[in-house]
Formats: sequence, structure tokens, C-alpha cells
Amino acid sequence: MSEVAALLRELGVTPAQLRRRGLKRYPEARLLTPVGLGTDGRDKLLQPTAARAWLAMRDAAAGDGVTLLLISAFRSADYQMRLLRDKLGRGMTLDEVLRINAPPGYSEHHTGRAVDIGVAGVGALEPAFDTTPAFAWLRDRASRHGFAMSYPKGNAQGYLYEPWHWCWQRPRG
Repeated sequence: MSEVAALLRELGVTPAQLRRRGLKRYPEARLLTPVGLGTDGRDKLLQPTAARAWLAMRDAAAGDGVTLLLISAFRSADYQMRLLRDKLGRGMTLDEVLRINAPPGYSEHHTGRAVDIGVAGVGALEPAFDTTPAFAWLRDRASRHGFAMSYPKGNAQGYLYEPWHWCWQRPRG
């Protein structure tokens, strides 16, 4: 049994549940590069092409007077599992947790292409991020850098609205 399958089994997440929500399995990035410290003071890593795109986007925003803070980037399946265990340990139900976090193996963060972005003055990972100039800047310009917001309101995967979560999309070719 694969490591991800074992983690899903531990949680009690079935293949049928994953299919119903249309969740996609994501492999973990193997090659990662540092992109600086996150808001937690820890080094953040991204897949090299996504890293270059993130740094270019962050610098372009800064040039327009907008500061984008990096909250989260690459996460392993094991780290994702720790996030879920922590929430379950605080008394949340599995259904509540899976509206907030992807199950291990199913997070875009595993790819090294996803970033969670914040700004000073607004709590990290809060829907109020969408009221900020940074969100307006991202909405209007992130696609120029290859980034798209993954989980808008009413998203098909059943996640809560995440205006802070943006994923670099591989060029089609």
C-alpha cells in the first residue's frame, strides 16, 4: 500500500469520497528551490519554474506598490497529514477539516506550484484577503505570471473559498 493510501485509510477517506468531490491526486515535487522566508520565518520552497514565476510576480507587485507575503508553498503529504491531525485533535470533524484542507496526496501544495499569499493587517488565510489591494492586484495581473486562483466561491471540489491560494499553471505545449 502506498504511503498516501495508508494516510487516507488512517483518516477514513475512501476513494468514493475523493471521486465524488472530483479531487485530483498530485505527485510531490522532487526538485525544489528556496524562494525566501514565509510569514512563519521558515524557508519556503517551490518547483524551479514556479519559483521564478512567483519571484517575478512578487517583484512586479512590489513595483506597483503592493506587498505580497508568502504564507505557504510546498508541502509534503506527511506535512499535510500533520495539518489534518492537528485540526482533528482540536475537535473538528473530518468533514469540516476536508472543507479547509485537502487530504494528503490531493493538495496542490504537493506539486511545489501553489502559494498561499497574505498581506500585513489581514489575518493569514482569511477570506477578508479578497478586500485588499493585493487581491485586486492578483485578480488583475496574476495570470500574466502564470498563476490562477484555485478555489473561488462555490468551487466544484467543495473547499471553502480561498482567495489567498494561487497555483502556477504549466504552460500548455
